[in-house]
Amino acid sequence: MLFSERRNTTRWIIVSISFLIISLILWNTYTFFQIFKNEERLKMNLWANAQKTLVNADENTDLDLPLDILNNNTTVPVMLTMYDKVISSVNVPEEILADDNKSMSYLKNLKSENEPIIIDFAPGRRQEVYYGNSALLNKLKYYPIALLLIIFLFGALIYNFYRSTKMATQNKLWAGMAKETAHQIGTPLSSLIGWVEILKTEEIDQSITVEIEKDIERLQTITDRFSKIGSVPVLEEHDIIAETLHTYEYLQSRFSKQVAFSYNAPKDPILTMINPTLHSWTIENLVKNAIDAMKGKGTLDLQIEQDTHHVKINVKDSGTGISKNQFKTIFEPGFTTKKRGWGLGLSLTKRIVEEYHRGKIKVLHSEIGKGTTFQISLNKKSAVK
Repeated sequence: MLFSERRNTTRWIIVSISFLIISLILWNTYTFFQIFKNEERLKMNLWANAQKTLVNADENTDLDLPLDILNNNTTVPVMLTMYDKVISSVNVPEEILADDNKSMSYLKNLKSENEPIIIDFAPGRRQEVYYGNSALLNKLKYYPIALLLIIFLFGALIYNFYRSTKMATQNKLWAGMAKETAHQIGTPLSSLIGWVEILKTEEIDQSITVEIEKDIERLQTITDRFSKIGSVPVLEEHDIIAETLHTYEYLQSRFSKQVAFSYNAPKDPILTMINPTLHSWTIENLVKNAIDAMKGKGTLDLQIEQDTHHVKINVKDSGTGISKNQFKTIFEPGFTTKKRGWGLGLSLTKRIVEEYHRGKIKVLHSEIGKGTTFQISLNKKSAVK
């Protein structure tokens, strides 16, 4: 427990430090962006002053410095306007200047990026310098977005890794518990088999030993199930109809007559790759779940149908029904609506169907107060690759 708490504390410390580093990077990026933007503003002010000097120049004006300033601007796009008309431009593509509509649209974009610089030559005579961000500044502007995207992808990768690791640990724990359960049941079961053989030699009612042998056989089936769920089961070719009805009819003989059992299945065999022991457990879980939902009284119908590639088993009851927002959560471990129970039946069923048999299980239909239909879909033998 202490180790787990320390590990969680370490994890949160790492996450906190990571977010702190990310925040510092983003803050510094924003700071650099503002510094470069201010520097470009100063640069454009110098450019505007050089333009003013050039316009007001006479024969005694030294134009070397103003011309150097004007010619050295090779990165910032500029449009110089007077009376709302573009009179000159710098670093603007020729195809934009050749089209009046594109030119006006480009000027509008420049106006939205930065405040204009006003050049006053004389009262009532002025020019406006509209400029945009340089390519370097634009890259710096989008850098935080790219950084956040990388962080998001990295976070998703860590989450998936953590989730996969957690699921792998749970699967190992599940398998270990299943194998240990099978082992623990197997020890007294072997003893019981020996005692039954001794009882057969005694002068007791044979019907007693027969019933005990039935219970022992049942325990052996349960042990076999746990043994297979704890390891990768062997899938073999079987008639899904025969295997399903065998379990269904066995359960029918064990439950109250207040439950009306019925089934409908094709007459011809349907071959698929299954593990009979685990498939029997699947049908048993669905039937018991249905009977619990009906509180031991109602109608239970099992239907087997097929299409080109799949065989589908529908288990329909007349129980209390399930709300739509629980269609997925009912398969999660620990979820149960009963006062007693661990909430593992449907979770175990989903594991057997989807992980071991590579099929699908879902709530096909449910209506509150009228019942629920679960559907198992398995690949037919011809569709199994």
